[in-house]
Amino acid sequence: MKCILYTSVLLSVVLLITAPQNPKCKPLGQYIFNELYKGGDIMLGGVFAVHFKTIAPELSFKSKPEQWKCESLDIAVFQRSQVFLFAIEEINKDQTLLPNITLGYRLYDNCMNLQVSLRAASTLIAGVDDTMTDSHCNGLPPVVAVVGEPVSTHSIAIMLSYEMLYFLQISYCASCPCLSNKLEFPSFFRTVPNDDFQVKAMAELVKYFGWTWVGVIGSNDDYGLYAIASFTQEVNKFGCIAFSETVNINEKKTVLQVVSVIKQSTAKIVVVFLLKMEVMELIKEIVHQNITGRQWIASEAWSSFAALASNEKFDYFGGTLGIAARRGELSGLEEFLFQIQPQPDPHNSLLPLFWEVMFGCNAEKIRDMRTEFSDVSQLRASYNVYKAVYAVAHALHDLMSCERGNGPFENNTCADITSFQPWQLLYYLRKVNFTNHLGERVTFDENGDALPAFDIVNWQRTADGTVVSKTVGVFDQLTMTYHQLSLQKDHIFWNFDSRTIPESVCSKRCQPGTRKATRKGEPVCCFDCIPCAEGTFSNQTDSSECDMCPLDSWSNPKRTVCLLKEIEFLSYEDAMGLTLTLIAFFGACSSVSVIVIFLVFRNTPVVKANNAELSFLLLFSLTLCFLCSLCFIGEPSNLTCMFRHVVFGISFVLCISCILVKTIVVIMAFKATVPGNNVTKWFGISRQRGTVFFFTFIQALICLTWLMTAPPTPAKNTKYHHAKIILECNLGSVLGFSCLFGYIGLLACVSFLLAFLARRLPDNFNEAKFITFSMLIFCAVWIAFIPAYISSPGKHTVAVEIFAILSSSFGLLIAIFAPKCYVILIQPEYNTKKKMHFQKMIIYFLVVIFWQE
Repeated sequence: MKCILYTSVLLSVVLLITAPQNPKCKPLGQYIFNELYKGGDIMLGGVFAVHFKTIAPELSFKSKPEQWKCESLDIAVFQRSQVFLFAIEEINKDQTLLPNITLGYRLYDNCMNLQVSLRAASTLIAGVDDTMTDSHCNGLPPVVAVVGEPVSTHSIAIMLSYEMLYFLQISYCASCPCLSNKLEFPSFFRTVPNDDFQVKAMAELVKYFGWTWVGVIGSNDDYGLYAIASFTQEVNKFGCIAFSETVNINEKKTVLQVVSVIKQSTAKIVVVFLLKMEVMELIKEIVHQNITGRQWIASEAWSSFAALASNEKFDYFGGTLGIAARRGELSGLEEFLFQIQPQPDPHNSLLPLFWEVMFGCNAEKIRDMRTEFSDVSQLRASYNVYKAVYAVAHALHDLMSCERGNGPFENNTCADITSFQPWQLLYYLRKVNFTNHLGERVTFDENGDALPAFDIVNWQRTADGTVVSKTVGVFDQLTMTYHQLSLQKDHIFWNFDSRTIPESVCSKRCQPGTRKATRKGEPVCCFDCIPCAEGTFSNQTDSSECDMCPLDSWSNPKRTVCLLKEIEFLSYEDAMGLTLTLIAFFGACSSVSVIVIFLVFRNTPVVKANNAELSFLLLFSLTLCFLCSLCFIGEPSNLTCMFRHVVFGISFVLCISCILVKTIVVIMAFKATVPGNNVTKWFGISRQRGTVFFFTFIQALICLTWLMTAPPTPAKNTKYHHAKIILECNLGSVLGFSCLFGYIGLLACVSFLLAFLARRLPDNFNEAKFITFSMLIFCAVWIAFIPAYISSPGKHTVAVEIFAILSSSFGLLIAIFAPKCYVILIQPEYNTKKKMHFQKMIIYFLVVIFWQE
């Protein structure tokens, strides 16, 4: 439909320009506009949506159709039209700007209707009604530029229709970024930043307060659709769009549908890209359905109209935040507005219409009325109108000031101020750069756009009940490089019971110790917070993953930080470690005590009969066995790890070697009692000593080889406890440890077998029975040690090993030496050659022990 309309208008213009010259023009019909007019040397055009509703005529196709009827006059927009007049009057009084040139104006009301806008544009361009058949008729002088259109869609249609004529248009409200395309719209300018900057400002505002769940509403036209798409793209960088809806003011059901979506959505923040009249319909329905608890974010198109939230509507829309054009204070404007009087002039038909809305048909004084019209404290869109008029005036002044011979056009010519072409004025308009009397720089960028700067406004109620747009911040992309948004948060009114910044999130932020898990089929802003697993942590809010703790650390119960793992080893401070230490010292002291006893009673038959030298060596090795257990207590180090196994291995081999040799001696002694058997010469004292050290030397070689190839080293074991580090000694070489342990076992088994075979030797040679019993204890302890060692975690592993060392050592000490000490100390009468009968001694010893217990 729009394409057909654009084509028809374009053909009309072409016919208007190319029609043959006739001495007389006959209008085919004339469109009656609501207008304001004043003649001048150079005429400026203006298009304002003073009325925002139209009634379409009924088409019978039997008679000439009536024109569209306008209704619902917008007082605030009428004020803008008066600012247009005020700026022209101010320029005409200025002797330094356009001297000797009087600016005139022709201002049309487009009634927010595209068809009316196109008719107004064609009339302003041609100087006559667009239905005339001859372009050279004697009509009104054409305008050199038009301040307007306020609506992007209308501006696009007009610029596309009259592109070939370089129709100059300077809009004060049309903000669609598409109009920045100079290939399509070379003669379009505006004093409002385009929507790219507005959208970015609104997205930054949403981001500033941490709102990640936002609804967006826009008008169903170029302005609204582009704004929704751009805003969605910006918000998706840090949040999510809860809903996206469009409003068509001509369709009531779309408003109802949008309000229903707002009511059902969990989003508390609603961003609105609508024009004023569209917002009025939305506000009416929001109030009707009693929807509160929403924070509204207003676009530049309606953020300045705080009166929309007056009276009972403040409960619903009070506290609205918005992006607004920079405010200006125009000296003398208020007095200019108060001088307005209705005139019975068909070329100024807007004045009676305004007066009728304000006072009916009464001749009242406008000075006595306080309305949006007389309120000059919030001049934003009106200030843009003011800057647009001055921009054209400065372009005209620069054109008029051209020095002949130094002009910018062909052959260095200048344009004539009385007969220039639109494209010549376009050249100067692109280069406009001046500072107005408010101190603001006015210029256009390469796309014809204004400098990107906005005020952040907040709808607040004053003491007298008036709702105003209070400036609470700025968004300046030109001068503020890093922090483009600056807010005074303490000055913002929040229309909530708590009077605090509202929250609008699909899911609350995941606290440290949790991670985000997106819900299937929902936006990324909707997620669940999953606690981090053991051994992982997150120390930031909204972590997407939980990080693994280092090997030496473990997460705390809240999973917010990794703590160094508890270091565990068998220490002397532990109750277990202290107990084992005391037992080890007790065992060592017991061995030393036996040595002392044997030294004191070394000349008695019991000591002499038990091979004193081997007995002392055995007791010494047992002392080492008790003391070597201390090497297993304390924090492992390279030295202690090597030392503990070497001392353990050599001490026990020395001990078992002594027992083995002692057993062999017993057997040899029995053999020596047989007449004619001379075995003592083959196993004398020196050979006994040599055998012990030979067996011990083999163990020393095993230990040395082990230490040189793969020695034991300290290691951190986290296998048993995730939250603990068990310090232990890594064997280094399992083969080395197996050889060391196996060699001890081999000697123990040989000793046990020999002692077992010699257990039935007669009388005095029953020493073999004690050895058999001691080796039985030794083997039983170490056989039981293996499964206990494997199944004991942490420091208990070391405790089991120490227990095995101490148990086997005590077994050897008690089984071999306790009966002898008992005879020496308790029953000395048996410590004679006559009474040396070991079998009877053992029986007596056991009976006495049993009786004492």
